Amino acid sequence: MKLKYFNDTDTLLLELADTEVTETRDLNEDTIIDLDKSGNIVSITIEHARKKADINDFTYEQVYALT
Repeated sequence: MKLKYFNDTDTLLLELADTEVTETRDLNEDTIIDLDKSGNIVSITIEHARKKADINDFTYEQVYALT
């Protein structure tokens, strides 16, 4: 998974898989999802990311299940 922020266009790109995109859908005027041939989400693009997401406060946390 990759997270990319393009400062010049204020665009946030979340890449979930490295597979071929076969369909693109607009969720709303600022959010686009790309799907593979099986309908799985490949990536999510968020325009005007500063307004839509708190990109200045990004954290990553991996949570392990108790066994």
